[in-house]
Amino acid sequence: MKLTQGCFSFLPDLTDDQIYKQVQYCLANGWAVNIEFTDDPHPRNTYWEMWGLPMFDLADAAGVMMELAECRRVYGDRYIRISGFDSSHGWESVRISFLVNRPKQEAEFELVRQEGRAIRYTTVRKPVEHASA
Repeated sequence: MKLTQGCFSFLPDLTDDQIYKQVQYCLANGWAVNIEFTDDPHPRNTYWEMWGLPMFDLADAAGVMMELAECRRVYGDRYIRISGFDSSHGWESVRISFLVNRPKQEAEFELVRQEGRAIRYTTVRKPVEHASA
């Protein structure tokens, strides 16, 4: 199963050159860029761990790519995403967010239906089954 969150998630994974171009687009629009990572990609988990501070006032995406490479080195077994924040309205708004790293074993979720007076659905993470050697 391939986790689909953020922009471009239904496309093949972006190459580093494509990531560079997306980050450069963010910087050209004056957006702050940050890198986040998590091992819990549940759709309702909006609070991922930040890799450093948001990067303001950069002119070249190379600085972000350098930080991304370091984040991948340390947390390469987790989901990593890049987000671009626009502050032109006086507050920070997410304008773009996309995955730039996935673990080898993707997280899997299932939809659980609860019936009663009202029908409710809950998304739960399925346990990871490891192949025995």
